[in-house]
This record gives sequence, structure tokens and C-alpha cells, in this order.
Amino acid sequence: MMADIPTISRTELAERRRKLRWQRRWRILQTSWQVVAMGGLTVGLIWVVTLPDWMLRDASQIEVEGNKFLSADTVRTLLPIKYPQFLLTLQPKTLTQRLESQAPIAEATVSRHLFPPGLTVRIQERYPVAIVYSSPTAQSGQPGNVSTESNPVALLDERGTFIPYESYVSLNRSRQLPSLKIVGMQDQYRSQWPSLYQQVSRSPVKILEIDWREPGNLILHSELGTVYCGSYGSRFAEQIRTLDQLRQLPEKLNSQKIDFIDLRNPQSPLVKIIGSEAIELPDSSRDEIPDQEDSALPDSQAVP
Repeated sequence: MMADIPTISRTELAERRRKLRWQRRWRILQTSWQVVAMGGLTVGLIWVVTLPDWMLRDASQIEVEGNKFLSADTVRTLLPIKYPQFLLTLQPKTLTQRLESQAPIAEATVSRHLFPPGLTVRIQERYPVAIVYSSPTAQSGQPGNVSTESNPVALLDERGTFIPYESYVSLNRSRQLPSLKIVGMQDQYRSQWPSLYQQVSRSPVKILEIDWREPGNLILHSELGTVYCGSYGSRFAEQIRTLDQLRQLPEKLNSQKIDFIDLRNPQSPLVKIIGSEAIELPDSSRDEIPDQEDSALPDSQAVP
């Protein structure tokens, strides 16, 4: 026996057809709105890109922040921008990389803003603390200043970063260069430079020049004279303290007759007199430095 086939009334069929027509109309309406929205978005983007007010017309629309020694105009000239240029076509990352490739700039960020249209450039400058000179060959027995006989090749910041001399000077014509000079600076010393510079910069006795041409003998040219320190190491801080204790030395000895001060053993400092052997100075406080007339003490160990 065949199963009963359910019967559908005309009213139900009419209701179903009405719902289907409504669904088709709703889909058509949705599609139409999507087309209109996409068209409007496309037109809007074209309008935005071609809007004259969103163009970078000149460097005055670039705001520079964080600069202390570099002028804002100098920073603007380092940006590879040809005016006028659409603001939205500029790539901040590319501009940032270009700025950071310049010697005096350690870090940079570039951001765009549309109201008002322009760029904001934030930089962190490198501050040189020493001038690096070319390194003539060290000659035994001639510990005098060598920077006067060579040319500046670079600048050095406190982290040990080299800054090309000519590049820095050309961008900082009004900036006073550091007074500290260094000869013989090599790549293998750069890891030691931050700690050495910290101690030199804090020294009560002014250090004018560092001669690092001989790894086994770091030489300081100070306001008290030439100082032999031997290999740079953990005793350097003690050597600086001992040098401070020798402040009375120019009052007791004619500085023009002092060849060098030997602090390779900071607990037993020696003074080498020109044409004579080394004089061992009294104990720790150095309060009783012998007068020059009394310097003819029994010869102590000569400095090689």
C-alpha cells in the first residue's frame, strides 16, 4: 500500500513563493550596496591620492625633533625627497634607513601625518668624545705627542663607534670638536674603549691624548706629562688614582726635565728624568715627593 503524499494548500504555496521573491530582492539589494560601496571607496582613494593638500611641497612641512647639534635644515637635506611629492607615496622605513646611514645619527624614526600634511622626523645623535688620528709607527724612546704629526681620520663616540671625520665636520661646522685625542685605535680595542673612556673622562688629572699604538704599553699624555700604563687592564682605575696623587709633581720637579711617569706598577710609581735613571717616588700618599735638588737619590731600577 503506497504511503500517503502530504497535500499542500494553495495558501502555503503562495506564501512560499512570496518568501522566495523577498529573498531574491534582498540578495539583489545587498549586491547593489556592495557595488556602490566599492565604487565609492575607489573614487575616495583616487581623490585622496590626488588631493593637492596632501602633498609635500617643500622642506618646511618636515618637523625635526631630538636634534641638539645638527640643525633642523641639515637633517632635512639628508632626506632623499624631491618636491613636490605625494605624502602617501613616501616610505617612512626607507627614509629612516637613509638617516641612520649618516654618520652623526645613531637612531631615527619618520612618521607621516595628514592633518596638516607633513612628516615628523625624530633623531638621536651620536656625540663624539675623541678624535682618532692616523697611526705613525711607534718609535722606542720617543713618547711625545704624535697627533700633531698625523691627520684626523675619524671621531669616536663613548660606545666605540667610528664616525668619519670629514662627514661629521661637513654636517657640524659650528660644533666644537672634542679635545681628547687618540692614536693607534684599532678594531680589537673597541670593546675595551667604553670602560677606558669612562675612567679617563672621570680622571681628576686631565688626559689630553691616548697613545694605543703598542698593545703592551698604553701611553697617556696628561697635564702632568707622559704616563706609561703598560697593558690596559683591571689596574687602570688604580693607575688613574695614583696619577691623581702625583699632582704635586710639577712643584717638586721641573716638568721639562721629566721624560715620563711610569705607572705600570701603580703601587711603586717611577719618574724617568731625561738623561738619568728612574726615581722611585715615596709611598702611597705621595705627600713627600722629593725636590729636584734631592732627586739624586740612589739609583732605583731603570725603566727599559
